[in-house]
Amino acid sequence: MLAMRARASAAPGPGYKWIALSNTTLGVLIATMDASIVIISLPAIFRGIGLDPLAPGNIGYLLWMILGYLLVSAVLVVVLGRLGDMFGRVRIYNLGFLVFACASVALSLDPFRAGAGALWLILWRMVQAFGGSMLTANSAAILTDAFPARQRGMALGVNQITALAGQFLGLLAGGLLAAVDWRAVFWLSVPVSVTGTVWSYLSLRETASGRRGRIDWLGNITFASGAGILLAAITYGIQPYGGSATGWGGPWVLAGLFGGAALLLLFCFVESRVAEPMFRLGLFRVRAFAAGNLAALLTAIARGGLQFMLIIWLQGIWLPLHGYDFEDTPLWAGIFMLPLTVGFLVAGPLSGLLSDRFGARLFSTTGLLLVAASFVGLLALPVDFAYGPFAALLFLSGFGQGMFSAPNTSSIMGSVPAEYRGVASGMRSTFQNSGTALSIGVFFSLMISGLAASLPSALSDGLRAHGVPAGTARHVASLPPVSTLFATFLGDNPVRHLLGPGGTLARLSAAQRQALTGHTFFPRLVSGPFHHGLTIVFGVATAMALVAAAASALRGRHRLPDEPARRPAPLPGTTPAPAPRPPAAPGAPQTSAGSPSDERGSR
Repeated sequence: MLAMRARASAAPGPGYKWIALSNTTLGVLIATMDASIVIISLPAIFRGIGLDPLAPGNIGYLLWMILGYLLVSAVLVVVLGRLGDMFGRVRIYNLGFLVFACASVALSLDPFRAGAGALWLILWRMVQAFGGSMLTANSAAILTDAFPARQRGMALGVNQITALAGQFLGLLAGGLLAAVDWRAVFWLSVPVSVTGTVWSYLSLRETASGRRGRIDWLGNITFASGAGILLAAITYGIQPYGGSATGWGGPWVLAGLFGGAALLLLFCFVESRVAEPMFRLGLFRVRAFAAGNLAALLTAIARGGLQFMLIIWLQGIWLPLHGYDFEDTPLWAGIFMLPLTVGFLVAGPLSGLLSDRFGARLFSTTGLLLVAASFVGLLALPVDFAYGPFAALLFLSGFGQGMFSAPNTSSIMGSVPAEYRGVASGMRSTFQNSGTALSIGVFFSLMISGLAASLPSALSDGLRAHGVPAGTARHVASLPPVSTLFATFLGDNPVRHLLGPGGTLARLSAAQRQALTGHTFFPRLVSGPFHHGLTIVFGVATAMALVAAAASALRGRHRLPDEPARRPAPLPGTTPAPAPRPPAAPGAPQTSAGSPSDERGSR
């Protein structure tokens, strides 16, 4: 322990910035991979614990398995970023690796089955998200401290693109590992997180002095409760209520939406009055910070909608039409979506490096326009598309998102004073994680509404044409489309799921059973209604990408390092930030308020 403390107090050497980059990149990679790794592996996980997630009353387990991690990440990152500013970014980051490692072990050792087993996984996933939030909330601030302004875009670009690519690599890893054993999905995190924990405690240093202060308890409580209630209400809004396909009209959902919004408004009022707020509203007076976060929020919503709609499109329609068994579609969906990840990895570091010289606005805005163009291209494709154009559009979308994300992150982090980088990193992550959680509620609701308008009649007619009794066909067609949607999402045969429990399939002829449960009946039946919903979803995503591009373009011109920086006006009742100091030598640690080179970015 004494040796570890001695290492922590030693001054970092000239190569420390590369150690910080590699370690924080590992941290955000495993945190973001685990955010998405269960999506593809959910069928194997639920089979392993003996639970049917599509049975009445069990859809909640399914949704919380996906959204619990995202909800905790969205709520806690800004709090943990603020704690990093107060008590040391590296200290909070190291603790995050330790918590993440312990949660990963607990997840892989789930001792229960059925509902109890699902609750064990959901709760430990939330603990894992708590550790992951410590990693993501402070990684960008650690890099901003470690790298000089002329290399900051490159470093943050590598870190940010790794985080985004981790979301899609998680889909592929989940499919591969679930084919081995459902517990292997969680085994992956154990050696990585244990190695990262030991490495971070031995190698990372505090290069910025902590700014001790009081914890904003009222702000923490109002934000965590408001954001948590709002996102929980969105989660339950996806589920059917009464005779409606969605639950947005349910009293508890409405109470959660309005109550959560009211608490967040109270939070904004509190933060404008306390002396040491956890959420620095004054940072929004910096144009680059405000515009960058708005663009990041809208892009995260559009990206989340793209991710989930592509999974349903591939698993429910395209892969079965091309001869793949429904049970195999989760793995192959991850494989066929790889061009999206490749686009991220190609554009991210390159655009981050170039933005150090030419500024963030050009690359970020152009990237978002490419994303919007990819959405329009996907809209023009038929449901049963040729893979070449589809892969090219995925690559274009990934390339555009990579062009946007790295320079945008560099612009946001470089626009704030050094003592607020932890909270700024947490605020940035909050917008990004909240956008991903919101996208599920927004786009699933849009898709469900689109399916509810045309799926029942198509399903009823198709089932009766293959010998299903009219009463049974009407009953199945009247069921909320969310179950059908989630059946395709889980790689389950939707017709077998709808007709199997009542024994209808057993009473049909062998030819009729083969036709109904084959590879083509359901995909061809649902392709028309699905494309109707897809048009709505991608149309909204295109509009969001264009608005995000406009916000990015308004972030201001690129400012060179030797130009004077303007500070954001202090909040009422707070002390103005110290005056800028001359730029430090390249590679030197930043220990106080930012200099003009610290605040490099697009103003």
